[in-house]
Amino acid sequence: MTATATPDAGPLSRPPSPAPPAGAKARPARTAGPPRLRALDGLRLLAALMVAAYHYGGRTGEIGQAWGTSPREQFPTASSFFAYGCLGVQIFFVISGFVICMSGWGRPLRSFFASRVSRLFPAYWAAIILVTAVFALPWVVYEAVSPSDALVNLTMLQQPLGVDRVLGVCWTLWAELRFYALFALFVVLPGANRRRVVLFCAVWTLGAAVAEAANLPLLDVVLMPEYASYFIGGIGLYLVHRYGHDALAWGIVAISFLIGQHYAIAGLWHPADVDAFSYRSSTGIIAVVAFGYAAVALIALGRLRWADWRWLTVAGSLTYPFYLVHEHLGWVVVGVLHRKLGLPSSATLVLTVALMLGLAWLLYRFVERRLTPVLKRSLSAVRLP
Repeated sequence: MTATATPDAGPLSRPPSPAPPAGAKARPARTAGPPRLRALDGLRLLAALMVAAYHYGGRTGEIGQAWGTSPREQFPTASSFFAYGCLGVQIFFVISGFVICMSGWGRPLRSFFASRVSRLFPAYWAAIILVTAVFALPWVVYEAVSPSDALVNLTMLQQPLGVDRVLGVCWTLWAELRFYALFALFVVLPGANRRRVVLFCAVWTLGAAVAEAANLPLLDVVLMPEYASYFIGGIGLYLVHRYGHDALAWGIVAISFLIGQHYAIAGLWHPADVDAFSYRSSTGIIAVVAFGYAAVALIALGRLRWADWRWLTVAGSLTYPFYLVHEHLGWVVVGVLHRKLGLPSSATLVLTVALMLGLAWLLYRFVERRLTPVLKRSLSAVRLP
């Protein structure tokens, strides 16, 4: 889902090897290797496809209206696997922690702010306008939000304001924004270094636990106990990437995983029941979360350096716009292909994903590539009084 991981991409370039801080052993300087962590791009696309599989065949709701029957009837075997696709979001959050820590290291606050805003908003604005326009068409049966709510959605603050969402996936962007704010305030503003990042992870982990115990809405909003561990795990893995095998960094990763799998199960597991469409086993949930951590760990350690294929960079660029548009516009495409044109379920699924990727390329080519640099330059030039 820029350097976010709600598939929002960003600079995935490998940073120069820093001088080791006191008490930390830095890994030897790398003088060769790919200029971009392309395997991370590939993992982001995989996570986005997992989420798409969940939205198209692993849940009920409007997608059932698009298919004409429950997705479980369309994909009797695959739907039970598609139901795990929602965990692609947790993988996005781990990636986001890694990439935001990397992109914010050594960068002044104004530059960090300009980078995040310019990467998040152009494709997002285009997606809001596009989905609102399509849902306003008379032959589209899905309900559109009010014009006022659509305008509020352009701010990306619709969720805390209690406004109807144009994009179902935008709840993850609200989590990303809060992570950015915390990281900017406590790491980027004073200046990133190993000690400060470790302290940030430790304090946020403890604070999130306190927020859970206190059951105070304000603490929940700020500290995000349900999602904090994934971001923190990604930050810990970036420390591993930057400084090598470091016991403290691995400790951050291990604790974040232990907490993260708990929240994943608490939010997604329920007892097996004949009426439960999205049954997921606790073992399966843990395995998918562990896969996300392990994949980012392999990238952090350089084990996937061989995956240096240029097409992965393109895949990474398509992930964010694909993530934004695939769900709601996918309902419309599935309905046209399957119910009106009579294509088989499997062909409809593959073609819908392909069309959404094509639309994502158009958004990347004609919106992001044109507007992102302009917006970034404009914001970077702003001088605060």
